Amino acid sequence: MRPRRSRVNWFLVVVVVILIAIVTYVDRFILPTAQTPFMATLTSTRDPESYVTDAENLFAEGKLLQAIDTYMEAIRIKPDDPSIYIALARVQVFAGKYDEALVNAENSLLLNPNNSMAQAVRAWALTLMGDYVTADNSLKEALRLDPTNGFIQAYKAFLYGKMHENNAGPYVDPITVAIEASQAAVTLAPNSLEAHWARAYILQITDNGEQAIQEYLLAIQINPNISEIHLELGVTYKGLGVIDSALQQYMLANTYNPSDTRPSLYSSRALASIGEFAKAAQFAESAVANGPTDPYLRGNWGYMLFKINDWVGADKQFSLAIHGGLSEDGQTIVPLPISGDAWVSRYYYTYAILLALMERCGDMLSLTQQIMAALPSDEFAVGNSQYAISICGDGTQTAPTATPASQQSPTP
Repeated sequence: MRPRRSRVNWFLVVVVVILIAIVTYVDRFILPTAQTPFMATLTSTRDPESYVTDAENLFAEGKLLQAIDTYMEAIRIKPDDPSIYIALARVQVFAGKYDEALVNAENSLLLNPNNSMAQAVRAWALTLMGDYVTADNSLKEALRLDPTNGFIQAYKAFLYGKMHENNAGPYVDPITVAIEASQAAVTLAPNSLEAHWARAYILQITDNGEQAIQEYLLAIQINPNISEIHLELGVTYKGLGVIDSALQQYMLANTYNPSDTRPSLYSSRALASIGEFAKAAQFAESAVANGPTDPYLRGNWGYMLFKINDWVGADKQFSLAIHGGLSEDGQTIVPLPISGDAWVSRYYYTYAILLALMERCGDMLSLTQQIMAALPSDEFAVGNSQYAISICGDGTQTAPTATPASQQSPTP
């Protein structure tokens, strides 16, 4: 006789299998991600001050866009600190992002309406946006809150200097105020980048180029990596006729801000001023490569091509600048309106001469009529227009050795 076999308890088997599956899942997926009470989290939030320090270091290295992003990260963590908004706005002004700087300066004022530096940086952004009256009101409030702040005096110098340059604003003699403010700035904040920059700028626009260079160099000693200051120093050298030094500064400006079209634009004009038109055309082309839809840059390239007798290339670029069209990659180029700007008027009357040389006298007459109607008191524009008409009138469509177009030397 054999013993009787016990029956399998299938319910118990199922329960055991389920328990095994649960334990396996917990072991593989839950425990690896769980933190013990005594273990620091691996994704702890950084102290916002560490971001501020990083942003300051990036600014010192001339990495303005990265500094901006880092300040924004600090604000994300600590959105109620007005000082971070001010620091961000200041860097945005250096980077040419004036609208964004204005917003962040005003964000700081929302958190602290009595913050003098927020008012001052707001005024600086407004100055560079051309809103001089509002900037002046903001600066007055900043000085009321902190009358001995050298940064505020520097921003005041910029504001009144711009009023003088552009013959704008509510004051009869703003340059006197600008000079006094720039002197106060370097006295009150001798280690400030803005103070020496402001002083250099005022010296530059008052035809004290040699002294301006010394102030720009002092600013560069404080921070050698700011594109805008190298650019302005280059303009000052160019104004003094020191072209090699100007080109060197433009190259440095391009190094620190390669997306800016001005270093290449200014380099082309510096080279043109000494007759190096072939090299000038190369730099003009580089500027267009960075700003393909900018008609002002197209006109500059057209002018340089005209000077090396590349009539076909010049015709194309002048046409895009003055009449608009499509860039090489299909982007829209809006026409550049005629104005009293020395270079814009030069584009127009040089194109008129080119059209006459190419025997397109109908197009030339239409353009010269537009020039003389818009700029009747501009002797260069009128003189060059009449010169273009004379080319068609006497039938001598040959490249002139020296045209009236070469007599005017606008800057930079």
